[in-house]
Amino acid sequence: MIKSPSYSPGVMSMLPLFYVGWADSVLSPSEVRLINEKINSFSFLNAEDRTLLSSWADPANPPSSELFEEWVNLIRQASENLTSDGRQSLVDLGLEMAKQNCDHDEVLHFHTEGTKEALEGLQESLGINSLEIHRNILSTKHQQFVLDEIINKPSFDVDAMTALLDDDYTEIRNRIRTLLADPVFRYPTLPDKDDFRMHVLEWCKMLAKQGLGSLAYPEAYGGKNDMGSYAALFETLGYHDLSLVIKFGVHFGLFGGSVQNLGTKMHHDKYLKDIGTLQLSGCFAMTETGHGSNVRGLETTATYDKATDEIIIHTPHDNAGKEYIGNALHSHMASVFAQLIVNGENHGVHAVLVPLRDKNMNLLEGRRVEDCGYKLGLNGVDNGRIWFDNVRVPRANLLNRFGAIDDDGNYSSPIENPSKRFFTMLGTLVGGRVCVPRAGLSAAKSGLTIAIKYALKRRQFGPSDNEPETLLLDYPSHQKRLMPLLAKSYALDFALTYLTKRYINMSEEDSREIETLAAGLKSYSTWFTTDSLQECREACGGKGYLAENRFTDLKADSDIFTTFEGDNTVLMQLVAKGLLTSFNKEFHSEGFMGVLKFVAGQVGDTITEFNPFFTKNTETTHLLDPEFQLEAFQYRERKLLAGIATKMRDLIKKHLSSYDAFLRCQTQLLDLAHAFVERIILEQFIEVINNCDDASLKKVLKRLCDLYALHAIQEDKGWFLENDYMDGSKTKAIDHLVAKLCKDVRNDAGFLVDAFAIPEPCLNAPIVV
Repeated sequence: MIKSPSYSPGVMSMLPLFYVGWADSVLSPSEVRLINEKINSFSFLNAEDRTLLSSWADPANPPSSELFEEWVNLIRQASENLTSDGRQSLVDLGLEMAKQNCDHDEVLHFHTEGTKEALEGLQESLGINSLEIHRNILSTKHQQFVLDEIINKPSFDVDAMTALLDDDYTEIRNRIRTLLADPVFRYPTLPDKDDFRMHVLEWCKMLAKQGLGSLAYPEAYGGKNDMGSYAALFETLGYHDLSLVIKFGVHFGLFGGSVQNLGTKMHHDKYLKDIGTLQLSGCFAMTETGHGSNVRGLETTATYDKATDEIIIHTPHDNAGKEYIGNALHSHMASVFAQLIVNGENHGVHAVLVPLRDKNMNLLEGRRVEDCGYKLGLNGVDNGRIWFDNVRVPRANLLNRFGAIDDDGNYSSPIENPSKRFFTMLGTLVGGRVCVPRAGLSAAKSGLTIAIKYALKRRQFGPSDNEPETLLLDYPSHQKRLMPLLAKSYALDFALTYLTKRYINMSEEDSREIETLAAGLKSYSTWFTTDSLQECREACGGKGYLAENRFTDLKADSDIFTTFEGDNTVLMQLVAKGLLTSFNKEFHSEGFMGVLKFVAGQVGDTITEFNPFFTKNTETTHLLDPEFQLEAFQYRERKLLAGIATKMRDLIKKHLSSYDAFLRCQTQLLDLAHAFVERIILEQFIEVINNCDDASLKKVLKRLCDLYALHAIQEDKGWFLENDYMDGSKTKAIDHLVAKLCKDVRNDAGFLVDAFAIPEPCLNAPIVV
């Protein structure tokens, strides 16, 4: 029996909770208030118990080192008597301590279901982590069993989480998972790029035979008219070799998508079915050596010759050649973007179908194609450069949905404004920016799965030579490296699902908004992929540097995602321009009411900004309130937007051109775009939680959302401090809470990556076997 006559059974039952509560030497104001409320409500405590426990919950007078050591000794002694069957909690330990410190009659009086429920309610309310006490002070004899019990039991239904992530596309995702597990999709070791490219081409043909290439095409051409399933397919392929993902996307998505979205029925009838089966292979020839992001400035020309009723495709000089074109060496045809010139007038960039090779894959006259050679990654994709020397194609090869040449040789368009026509045309191709980040996120999820599973088995160092070494994921530093990335991967998953749904249902009215959203999420998500894979590789040490553990390919193949389908920095500037345009329209279209709304919003922000209670509020309940989190994100975005708009207006008043004013504000514009995207992501995460009916899922999702939101604030706390939205005590409280959330998320980390449902043959990393 534990000899501690000064402690009653009630006090002993709460000792483990107090130990963990004080483990980091901090009790927040909300925790103190909650503890005191519970103490006063517990019927199994007497007046002396309440007085003693209240004194232990005084943040101004924390427990002394001597008292803390006494608690540790008492807990260790009690742990020896715990049974090794089932998953013990802090409450079980506390009840065992109470039992050991009272006589038989007291045990009968004290041990009731109500007591256990009350203690469990307190633990739940405080968010106290049972693992913390098991790792730190339980006897070595009992410690490992309890840890294994906790680690091997999820707090939520993993299959239900997978279903949530799969959204409405479980069937197609499971079909792809099954296909990718087939031995024919095993990763080859083919150092020669030409051999590798042919292997990837065969993979694409296999998928085409399954009817997967034409999913987004109309049913009349062998498809399902299902862009949602295509996006889910593309994302799931991202768990496999990314060369396959990109080659598949270039042919079926970009080349086929240009025919579907920029062409008309005659093009669909002639080409789509063969594109969907890969009988006709193609490439998407937009980018030029001299013009990548600036599509409007392309120099390839498409000049209509009325005498022969043909269009002449020509590269005026080497620097105007098509650059980095995927599938260039395996294509029969190219969708070439060029300046359309009719009757001497330039009508801007249009797409024209230009044959490259005959049926035997012999290059046709007037075309020059060169291999880009070995790249940093994606060497299974045949990237090449293409030049045209006055190549003639029929007028019918012009993809004429937005601009046509009639039988009399005259140009016409349903969109008169050239600028609007250009952006409308590009808007139909935004699907690439919707799908690429989803495949990139799959690569990041693969990296996180490998790093987290490795950290759950790899041990290094320990308290002493006689005790087990510590798991990597039990180190706070390791948790801080990986848990925020895990939380953000979930956040991005939900945001990209939202983007895809908006894109599928896009109308002319909201097209520019969705283009802005796609540009922002593509940039933010692919940057996340690059950053997270680097962190995961480092977290695996030398093992992560071995090619067999996949980080070599994951990092090399996904690195380009930040600059294709639009350079991320350029795209984020487009996002900021879109926000400024919307702000300007709203401000001016509503006249005097628009001014009043803006001023009212500014006043509201100021009231919040300089409210001492708000800026200094460090209570956990406040910091975990989604309303506070979202308001912080919204405030940052509003403040940046209004500040940039005001600055640009003042610069233009000083007679600077709008272009020069834009350059003066360029770095702030990137900050604005970043704030906008993070706000969108948080909104969608909160929406998913609000719509979730599964209590266990909701709990773990809320924890992940809190970590995403507070970590984002922590990362940008300099801005919030500079703008007086928070003071130092509040940002320190957020630091403390982020560390705690990392510990809590760690408990389910293995199961959270299991919920990604990555096929084992795709993961294929020996360090996690």
